[in-house]
Amino acid sequence: MFQGPSINMLRKTFILAVGLSITFSAFGYFIWHSPVILSDSSFIILSKAEKKEISSRVETINRLKEKAYRAKDFVDEQGFDVSYCFLVDMRMPSGKNRFFVYNLLKDSVEAAGLVTHGKGSEKGSNDLFFSNTPNSNCTSLGKYKIGNAYNGNFGLSYKLMGLEKSNSKAFGRSVVLHSYCGVPKDEVYPNSICTSEGCPTVSPEFLIQLKTFIDQSQEPILLWIYY
Repeated sequence: MFQGPSINMLRKTFILAVGLSITFSAFGYFIWHSPVILSDSSFIILSKAEKKEISSRVETINRLKEKAYRAKDFVDEQGFDVSYCFLVDMRMPSGKNRFFVYNLLKDSVEAAGLVTHGKGSEKGSNDLFFSNTPNSNCTSLGKYKIGNAYNGNFGLSYKLMGLEKSNSKAFGRSVVLHSYCGVPKDEVYPNSICTSEGCPTVSPEFLIQLKTFIDQSQEPILLWIYY
């Protein structure tokens, strides 16, 4: 008499199918840092919050894929480093890692960390405000060229040159890449982190990681802040 597959076999098949659908080289970081814990029950039931989290993660991955795909052509045409770029997803909560070091050759995330947005977004809501206006204290979206290192008010810093209309005044606004001890090393979500005056500010530990990539490159590295 024919017997259907056991509960354990079905569960293993389900897990394998999910694993195959999400295990792309570029996205191992997300799965490794945010593992899904499966219960030992016969059926896997996701709550609304869990479904929302999975949906958000998929949207983040899709945005990252799209920006990385476009960045490949840009860095090749404009004389930037073709191995790595820095991608910052401002649609993610500040308490989550949203600054990604992306390997353009391997299509993989090499490192990720927390990064601030401008305090000009503090308007009594969770909505973000972006601006290229001087003294706005807002983050400016767009592509940046990472320039020379210097020792500023917060120690090691990197000058940033805005490459689009949306961030063309970044250099004049003294928007730079630097670290601040108030930015945590690890994720703190659902809590938020501190804000800046428009600079993409990271933790001291993460800036050391970024310095390694910047120093080893013979060409300027692209920083792309998007939403």
